[in-house]
Amino acid sequence: MQKFFFLLFILFLVSCYQPERNCDEFKTGTFEFQSYLDGELVKSTFIRNDTMEIDFFRGKTDTSSIRWINNCEYVIKNLNPKSRSEEKPIHIKILTTKNNTYTFEYGLVGESKKQKGTAVKVK
Repeated sequence: MQKFFFLLFILFLVSCYQPERNCDEFKTGTFEFQSYLDGELVKSTFIRNDTMEIDFFRGKTDTSSIRWINNCEYVIKNLNPKSRSEEKPIHIKILTTKNNTYTFEYGLVGESKKQKGTAVKVK
């Protein structure tokens, strides 16, 4: 019986855990994001304000508009798409924040496939 109550107590403690989400701190600033592309670790840098984001990747610059859905979710749309795939908006949801980093989930608007990433605020 004691084991049952102990297990119940542990489950109660775990269910009360809420990940940190201070999304307002990440709406603006300069950020870095690393990911693997064709087996190579690549880094992009982006500068974001509340309505626009400028991305720097492999010597190229892209500008996108931002529409915030709520404090932790926004939709980004490329302002000068060079292909049909770049025309599709991307939905981004900040899942957790900690210190100067945030973990997010992203995917094309209207599609169920999502990917995750972590960005670091450098300024």
